Amino acid sequence: MGRVTESSGGTPLRCLVTGASGYIGGRLVPALLDAGHRVRALARTPRKLRDHPWADRVEVVEGDVSDAASVRAAMRDMDVAYYLVHALGSGPGFEETDREAARVFGAQARAAGVGRIVYLGGLTPAGVPERELSPHLRSRAEVGRILLDSGVPTAVLRAAVIIGSGSASFEILRHLTERLPVMITPSWVRTSIQPIAVRDVVRYLVGCAHLPADVNRTFDIGGPDVMTYRDMMQRYAAVAGLPHRVILPVPVLTPGLSSLWIGLVTPVPPSIARPLAQSLRHEVVCRERDIARYVPDPAGGIIGFDQALRLALQRIKDARVDTRWSSAAVPGAPSDPLPTDPDWSGGSLYSDERELTVPVAPDALWRVIEGIGGENGWYSFPLAWAVRGWLDRIVGGVGLRRGRRDAQRLRVGDSLDFWRVEEIVPGELLRLRAEMRLPGPAWLELSVDRNEQGRTVYRQRALFHPHGLLGHAYWWSVWPFHSVVFGGMARNITAAARAVPHRSAT
Repeated sequence: MGRVTESSGGTPLRCLVTGASGYIGGRLVPALLDAGHRVRALARTPRKLRDHPWADRVEVVEGDVSDAASVRAAMRDMDVAYYLVHALGSGPGFEETDREAARVFGAQARAAGVGRIVYLGGLTPAGVPERELSPHLRSRAEVGRILLDSGVPTAVLRAAVIIGSGSASFEILRHLTERLPVMITPSWVRTSIQPIAVRDVVRYLVGCAHLPADVNRTFDIGGPDVMTYRDMMQRYAAVAGLPHRVILPVPVLTPGLSSLWIGLVTPVPPSIARPLAQSLRHEVVCRERDIARYVPDPAGGIIGFDQALRLALQRIKDARVDTRWSSAAVPGAPSDPLPTDPDWSGGSLYSDERELTVPVAPDALWRVIEGIGGENGWYSFPLAWAVRGWLDRIVGGVGLRRGRRDAQRLRVGDSLDFWRVEEIVPGELLRLRAEMRLPGPAWLELSVDRNEQGRTVYRQRALFHPHGLLGHAYWWSVWPFHSVVFGGMARNITAAARAVPHRSAT
């Protein structure tokens, strides 16, 4: 059955974490390290973990959970393997993708002699046939069964709504409540839910590393409060100091319409909102609390809903959001290599390049560059950026409203409105990859340099690799606006750098 993970003394273990760049995984890794465990992270793109504060304390290996060879290598010498990946929002066929990845993971864990698998799934309603569940919940339940049947002792933790700064569920709740004092809502706002604070989720995940070897089962995990979604919105309003909300449930809003409505009001796109909304059609309440026998409640008890809200809001206020729902890459986003890479396949490449000399110190210019996006905007033609964001939302993209994880600092892998940070060299280079819906991959590079005279130089480069005739047509259709959008961006960024306090001219 593999290496035994049971230890009354909390012996340090070797833990493999998949999904370390995601919302839960990015919080689990430092928690495991703080508990004294050794951590190996399996990542499709290892550089996304490079700038995390714990990056130098973990071993990062490149691979994908659907690839048996890379999973086999990652499993070597591991005691515990955490499975925190799923294909949520990836479109048709995601259930088969989840199914095959779980089979590979379970089989390789057994072959490597891993002592325990820990999986975070979704809480399913009691008495509802699986065929009537949402595709999202049905797939999560199937993955749990596959891992339980793998021959490796497995703990499947099942949670409903997770409340924490940056979680998709919290962002939906926050934006709906803050932006809509009066709202017409789907009937599922009257369904009972048992939310849980993200801190308790991570605590349970860490605690499961030391479960007895004969434990192979599911555990329902939830906070102390059972309420309706309408109650959750009213309690959020109270905690946030907002007036009482007027909420009018109607039966005509289907999950599809609900997801469009959520996508219109919140930063969470319909592709993510729809499976979450579908999961709330049925009551999701814990049927047992057996996990407390193995992972005892802390001295202060498990975190209640109101306290979870306060903690999340304080984190946002202090700009200390460690991970966000958008930490994971957008399914279907282009992954073509940067055109300057030696192994680039070639073909057409359009570019728009700008260069300006700026009478400021390089660090003043860099502060403006690293602060771009989110509430600071894009320094040119705000209406054009807003329209482009709305158009992207209409066709199912992420739009502009994802904002930033941190108002001042960026790291590789961060989402930044409808871009993602592909590379960052502090003080020198910021490279963004577009995650908007486009007929081809696109990048935006902003950099700081010095010329031969020692003066600070701002360089800006927009790149687009068109796919097919539509890609070429797209570039030439927006080309007339480049002087306004990209030219204005270069001028306004350098102007903002000149206004940075305590600048020093060169």
